Amino acid sequence: MNDAPKVQSLELSRRSLLRNLVIAAGAAAVIGASTSRNRVAAAETKQTQKAVEYQGTPKGAQQCNNCSHFAPPSSCMVVEGSIAPTGWCTKYAKKSA
Repeated sequence: MNDAPKVQSLELSRRSLLRNLVIAAGAAAVIGASTSRNRVAAAETKQTQKAVEYQGTPKGAQQCNNCSHFAPPSSCMVVEGSIAPTGWCTKYAKKSA
């Protein structure tokens, strides 16, 4: 009478290792595709200059060329159209140091 509990082997078979590798690769592909679509969607949804109250002059020390959304020489990641480096809008976010 052997009442000792049976312990399952933790040894991995080649088949289970390959199966898990395929599952992980598939999950990575799905996540990568989803992230790529989100970036494209964000780029396509730029707001109009009127909607963000864009002006071609700074508001105090706040101006586009020290905003985290500004893309030199004259564009913005969140506002459409040509953007002056010394402009300003309500989406202003100071660049981190």
